[in-house]
Amino acid sequence: MLEVKNLSKSYDGKKNACDSINLVIEPGDIYGFIGHNGAGKTTLLKSIAGIIDFDQGDVIIDNHSIKTEPLAAKKLFAYIPDNPDIYESLTGSQYLDFIADVFQVDLQKRARLIEKYATMFEIIGALNNPISSYSHGMKQKLVLISALIHEPKIMLLDEPFVGLDPKASFMIKEVFKEMCDQGSLIFFSTHVLEVAEKLCNKVAIIKNGKIVANGTTESILKDNSLESVFMELIKES
Repeated sequence: MLEVKNLSKSYDGKKNACDSINLVIEPGDIYGFIGHNGAGKTTLLKSIAGIIDFDQGDVIIDNHSIKTEPLAAKKLFAYIPDNPDIYESLTGSQYLDFIADVFQVDLQKRARLIEKYATMFEIIGALNNPISSYSHGMKQKLVLISALIHEPKIMLLDEPFVGLDPKASFMIKEVFKEMCDQGSLIFFSTHVLEVAEKLCNKVAIIKNGKIVANGTTESILKDNSLESVFMELIKES
């Protein structure tokens, strides 16, 4: 389980980019995180992942605090930022081996999973090429594979569908569903409201650093589209 408890973060000491946020994401959840640009989505994801410190509250990942037990917590999740910085002088295979080594994935398992996902995302023929030769979409596929090969219990993703072709987008959605059926949880931000509406069993909407709606997708939408609910919630008050 992933629990965000009363988390606040300010960059200037005056205005909170995230303001007293509370969320609970449970095993089996595909949880969509929605908001306008600058609303606080990336700040929250980076705070959960332990990339930036926060001023108040805590993040608990399977009973491990990201503040006091960061290593134990980070072993349990994979985080993919909206613009992944990867070592472009490496080949795709070298990068995946590096990530597998970090997470202590044995050689047999990593070989099997790399072949599975590289075939699925149609980049297996490019794994021996330097990452500098990859397109943006290929780099996005590579980081998705790097996240999947250590079989995380939790996936944190910032705009994971940006740059993916339609087939790859479909396949990663199917992978997410399979993972959650097996007890993992997915928490991701997206601007593609149609994807969130169809894929997620729960959603949270953030406005100016505050959560203005969260819960099951069905309870939030009622008889409306996610787009109409979102537009109503982000109207200036």
